Amino acid sequence: MSRTTATVAASLPDHWEQLVTTALLGTDRRTPPGVAPGPQTPSDLLDAAAAATVRRRAGLCPARPAERLRPAPEDPRPPLPPAAARRLAALLADRPGASGGGRRGAAPDLMELLPQWLQAANARGYAAPPQALPALLDAARGRTDLRPAALRFAGPRALWLARLNPDWRFALRAAPGGGPSAPDLRDPQGIRRLWQEGLFAERVTLITALRSRDAAAARALLEETWATERAEDRLMFLDSLRAGLAPDDETFLERALADRSRNVRETAAELLSALPASALAARMAARAAACVAVDRTRDVPTIVVEAPHECDAAMERDGVVAKAPAGRGERSWWLGQLVEAAPLGTWPGRFGGRTPEEIVALPVADGWQGELHAAWCRAAVRQRDAAWSRALLGEPSAPEAGGPGAVSLAERARLLAALDAGERAAWVAGFIETHGLSEAFQLLGVCAVPWAPPLGRAVVDALNIARDAGSYPWSFSGVMGLAERCLDPSEASRLDALLAIPDEPEDAAPGAGSYWSEAFQRLVTTLRLRGAMLAELTPGEPAP
Repeated sequence: MSRTTATVAASLPDHWEQLVTTALLGTDRRTPPGVAPGPQTPSDLLDAAAAATVRRRAGLCPARPAERLRPAPEDPRPPLPPAAARRLAALLADRPGASGGGRRGAAPDLMELLPQWLQAANARGYAAPPQALPALLDAARGRTDLRPAALRFAGPRALWLARLNPDWRFALRAAPGGGPSAPDLRDPQGIRRLWQEGLFAERVTLITALRSRDAAAARALLEETWATERAEDRLMFLDSLRAGLAPDDETFLERALADRSRNVRETAAELLSALPASALAARMAARAAACVAVDRTRDVPTIVVEAPHECDAAMERDGVVAKAPAGRGERSWWLGQLVEAAPLGTWPGRFGGRTPEEIVALPVADGWQGELHAAWCRAAVRQRDAAWSRALLGEPSAPEAGGPGAVSLAERARLLAALDAGERAAWVAGFIETHGLSEAFQLLGVCAVPWAPPLGRAVVDALNIARDAGSYPWSFSGVMGLAERCLDPSEASRLDALLAIPDEPEDAAPGAGSYWSEAFQRLVTTLRLRGAMLAELTPGEPAP
């Protein structure tokens, strides 16, 4: 740029500001510079502004070029089969309706099928089509339950896109390695720098990722800064030790029992009690065994309970909460905590070598059975003990399906989670055959998908019974929705006989027959669609 041009360009801003000020004030109050007053002044102002605009543009200095955008990384996974790519586009284009109440009509809910489609595509190792990435990220943004599977399927190109659009920044936080400051877990210096200087969320992500790779290194990192961390941060970091909890963690957790924060102490005690060979577990076993014994002098051996009379400082240090909740007696509150934290291996030796089934079948004196069995339930869940879970669940056909120790549906669901998938499905199927579907919804939620054939048949048969009885159909909408997602697609052929509108009994809910027909039509359509989806993801497999 010449010196003259530079001088003119430097003077342009002042001239432009004067024109703008005159336009704001009005030409009747101020005359623009270089323009004679008169009736033509407004037109002259506009002409002057136009000329100034041309001069400003002509004198504009070129800006520095931005750094060229780096290409998106390659995704080495194989591409989707064409039919599966078209199916993905259809699933992403569907949006859930805004109407309230139970869903009507026979059309499947495509958005509810998207999670299963993503799971199947990830299991087969496919890469996402580039043109589907924006819609996939939008879907994951709107539904947090989709994010893990959606981001895994979207792959590295989704992270590349997320750095260009603020609406998709969640992907950088949710995906492993998505954050710009996340170090390579093989880089000790980078790990230490992020641990010492990173934001809280970055540090939680780091310690969780490192824990899965090198548990000892994660624990050592935590020990370095433990004394200077805030109480709420210590609690979150301590929770990361649940993954890969091992006897090597005991020394650190024992020190955490003396923490300033009660929540930290309680969490440390809970983790230690999940280590059956820990010193805390042994202390709790001794305390619990002193409170519970078998009285063999009676006609029938009977469990007798002598609950603690006080909660001393040593008990509190080991995680026993001294103050009972409102409505609970202190002694029963303390007893429950001791039994819950004691290793379940304590009791066979204490009760003459009896098995868990034999132990829970023993009568309990003085009304302590509910408290004792509930504590054993919590211990079985915490220690993920299948034998004790099986014993406490009892037979699914038992009266009220309460089992010897399971006193609520929530407890039964937690106990079922300790069993393998096949046994879990068989127990829930037996429960449904005896007690129907009215209480089964929470239990169905812990069963593996797709449901095993015995469980699927039990659900369909129970729905058919409810339909023929003219039951109020909307009360089964939750189970019907689960069936759409969890029944094996091969069950569709068994449902064809249920598609007709049934005869309604006199005491049936108005419109129940047409509702049941629509619901079964939607179920069959959804199952066949799920079968077609799986076939499209498996080249060479014909659609059902």
